[in-house]
This record gives sequence, structure tokens and C-alpha cells, in this order.
Amino acid sequence: MGGRKSMQWLFLSAGTGVSPSSFGAWGHRIPAYQISFRNGHPKNQKADSHTMWVSGRCYQEALEKAAAQLNVNEEHLELTQDDDVLDTWFSSALFPFAVHGWPSQTDDLDRFYPSTLLETGHDIIFFWVARMVMMGQKLTGRLPFKEVYLHSMVRDAHGRKMSKSLGNVIDPVDVIQGVSLEDLHARLEGNLLDPAEKERSRRGQAADYPRGIPECGTDALRFTLCTYKAQGEDVNLDVNTVQTYRFFCNKIWNAALFTMNALPDNFEPSPMSEMLADCSIMDLWILSRLSDTAAKINDGFQGYDFPIITSAIHKFWVQNLCDVYLESIKLSLRADAHRAWVSRNILLTCVEAGLRLISPFMPYLSEKIFQRLPGRPEREEPSICVAPYPTTKEFSMFDTSLEERVALSLDIVNRIRSIQKEFGIQKLSGHIVCNNDDLRGVLSQLCPTMATLSRCRKLQMTNQEPDHCLATTVASDCALFVEMKDIDVPRVLERLQAKLAKTSTGLNKIEAQRSMDSYEDKVPQNIREKHDQQIEVLQADSARLSAAVAMLKTAR
Repeated sequence: MGGRKSMQWLFLSAGTGVSPSSFGAWGHRIPAYQISFRNGHPKNQKADSHTMWVSGRCYQEALEKAAAQLNVNEEHLELTQDDDVLDTWFSSALFPFAVHGWPSQTDDLDRFYPSTLLETGHDIIFFWVARMVMMGQKLTGRLPFKEVYLHSMVRDAHGRKMSKSLGNVIDPVDVIQGVSLEDLHARLEGNLLDPAEKERSRRGQAADYPRGIPECGTDALRFTLCTYKAQGEDVNLDVNTVQTYRFFCNKIWNAALFTMNALPDNFEPSPMSEMLADCSIMDLWILSRLSDTAAKINDGFQGYDFPIITSAIHKFWVQNLCDVYLESIKLSLRADAHRAWVSRNILLTCVEAGLRLISPFMPYLSEKIFQRLPGRPEREEPSICVAPYPTTKEFSMFDTSLEERVALSLDIVNRIRSIQKEFGIQKLSGHIVCNNDDLRGVLSQLCPTMATLSRCRKLQMTNQEPDHCLATTVASDCALFVEMKDIDVPRVLERLQAKLAKTSTGLNKIEAQRSMDSYEDKVPQNIREKHDQQIEVLQADSARLSAAVAMLKTAR
């Protein structure tokens, strides 16, 4: 909305409404008093009290005003304040400064007003936000806040507005604590829905929550809501997504448990400066990932881009720390004492920093784990709530060159895993040929790590292309060779071609439906979106299977 139009709305709006007295608990009582004369006064029987009203900040002020208007002594008058209240939005408009003691000039008012940010929904921007602006300007001479963050409107998983008649209302408490389908049905009996609506609600609940709503916890729900796109877009809240992030909480807990079990009794963390010189490639890589993650998260907070923040947090904990680093150091934790000491310190550093990164979104989980980790002598905060948030100043170890090399090694790991899965091999033997001297040195050091992560039988560097191997190019100067002795080529080729044919049939069937003239008009949007997702998955499967078939056909 343009500035001129919004200002017109503010200054030309109608006055504040009046709410029924039944909502008196939610608003300010109207400062209007009905005037009546006390018994014995000559005008007592003649005055029309229904038309005699006066307003005032308090009873005494109203009484003085009434006595002056009627030219009588105060003792002859009796005032009765109106029982009705001003509407909720009037009282809410006073909130930014009234909570700090206004109209008194308190220390809190001087210190905390005006605030910086208001977070609210776009549906009440004029009901509430505009009124706070008007009241703040009128009564204090200052705007109550500088920025307004508009959160999304929450709908059900199908994009429908939540409605009792549809049975799709999601109670946050049910998501946090869990509820059975029978209990959801039982609640319908206590409302005022007619029998037809109750039956429709039961069907809706049974379709969406056939096994009830699982217990997901507060942290998982909060994190889920922050992962959705914000600023004006609706959130289609799917309980299954919340449950996914509950599993994410479990993963964080298990990673912390692994860390605490890896630390000896009375372990005292060492400063980072004492460890960097002895760090392995994977140690430096996870510190680089931590530095990059902290940078992205802090940038995200500056722009209120919570989906970017939550994505960075999830990627660091799951893809970087748990899936790669934790697995890569399991051998080093059982190595010589010094190597194990370095790995334990780096691991503890990453877990502790990761908890600080996620604490605004998962305060309960992060605090519970934080209290169990060994404290650092140079920084002993009593709670994660007062611990400094990680920044690139604290973690300045981002290394682009190192990350590119480790990314290549992880690509090799993924290729080995894919070959083992597609070809039905438990543990293959592989060879890496690299014509880049610098890269060959890094990959040589990472061979044990790649073998551990891919769970292959053997992985080694070699200078020449080995015979009787299946070849796949990793980079322009690097290739992976898998020994054919581990592969039953005819059997595997037959199985892959059958899977490819089935995938192609499914893809062609959906494409045929999409090519119909009436497809866009007659097929609902949610079905079209489902078809788009299915095509994307089938195309990816087809490309992967085709590559595997071609690889086997051209094997040496």
C-alpha cells in the first residue's frame, strides 16, 4: 500500500467501536458516567438521567465536570460508570507503552519504549498495527516500533482454512503432546456442530490422522513453523513434517550422547589455538563448515529469513556433523592419545556451537544438552540462553579450497554407495586414479575416511587405470574404478533394465494424463502438483538407472 493511501486510512478512519459488556475482561471500561440526583434534591424526579452523561479519567474528575455543567454541588450527584467496554483493539493499541507504566514516566518506559520489532499477521495490520501507530504518535509523540514482521497464515496440509466443520483444526497442544484419533472424535461431541457436520469432521480427522497425532514436542513444532516461507505466504502445516523434525531432535540428542560418551571423565576442553596445528583434513573441514554455517545464519537473522536459517542449521547437524564428521572420526577416537584428544576437542566444539546456533528455535533441547556438556574454563555461562551466539569472529576457519577437495571425496563416497546399492553389492573394491598432484595428495590422506563412509571393502589410490574394472568419471582429472569381480553383470543388468522399463511406463502414464486438453481445467491443483512431484522423482530415477545400465554395458 502506498504511503499516501495508508496515511489517508489512518487519519480518515472511523472512531473506536464499543464491545458488549460480556467481553469486559478484554477491553478498557468506557470512561463515561451516567448522572443522577440523590434523593431529596428538587430535580431528582424531573431529570431525565438517560440523557445526562459525562466523561472523565476517573470518578472524581467526572463528578467535578458534572457538577460544573449542572451548576449544583457535588454532594447532590451520583454517577454510575457504563458497564460496556471499548473494543479489544483500543486496549491493544495502548499495549506498546501501557505495559511500561504509561501514563507515568517510568524508568521502563524510558528504557524499553519505543521497541524495535513487532511480529504479527497481515490479517490484523489495520485492526492492531495501525491503531498502535496512531496511539503511539498521539499519546507519546513517537512511533511504537521501527519494523513490522508479518508471519504467514497457518492452514492445514491441503491448504484449506482451518474449520471446526471440516474437522481440520490443528491444536498446537495436540501436536506438542500427541492425541489419539478416538480423543479427536470425542471432542466433536462437545461442540455445537449439527450431526452432518460432525460426521464430515470425523471423516476429515480419520483421513488426515488415521493413527492420531504423534507427540512431537514444542521445539520440533517451533522449528517446523520457521522452515516455511514467510512474509505473506500461507503455511500448509503438515503434522508429518513436524514429526520429521522431531526425528531431527532425536538425531541431535544422539549426536550429543555420542559426544559425551566419547569424552573421558573430567574432560577439560582446550582452546582452539592449541588444536589447529594438529587438526586433520576432516577436522579443518568441519570447522570450515561451522564457520560458513554461522555466517549464513547471522545473515539470515539480519534479513528475517528464517527458512534460510533453519535450512543451514539442519544441513550442518545432519549432513555435515552426523553423516560425515561423526562417522569419519570413529577410528581416530580409538587411535593414539594425541590424535584422539584433537578429535574429541573438535567434536565437542562443533556440538556446543551447534547447540548455540539452534537454541533460539529449540530452547528446551539445546538447554538440556548444554547443561550436560563440560564447560570451558575461558567461558562458563550458566545457561545457553546467555551464551554468546556463534559468529564468524569466533569461527573464522572457512576454507573454500579445502571444502572443494573434501566435496570431491564425498562425491566419490556417494558414487560408491550408489553402485553398491544399484548393483546389489555388499562391499566392493575400488581404485582412484587422479592426474592432479595436489588433489592426489589430499585424496590419498582421505582414502581411509572414504572407505569408512562408503563401507566398501577396499579403496586405494593408483597411478594407472586397472583392468577388469567398471569406470566412472568423478572429475576431469579424477576417475573411480570398481573391480568387476564383485559384480554379477548379467543378473544385475537384467534387474536394472526391468526397473528402468517400469519407471519409463510410470513416467509415460503421467505424461499422457498431462497432455490431455482438459487437464488444466478439470484436474484439481493439488493433484497437478502431485503429478509434477512424481514426474520429477521418476525422471531422476530414470536418469540414474540409465547411467547404471550404460556403465555396465561399457565395462572393461
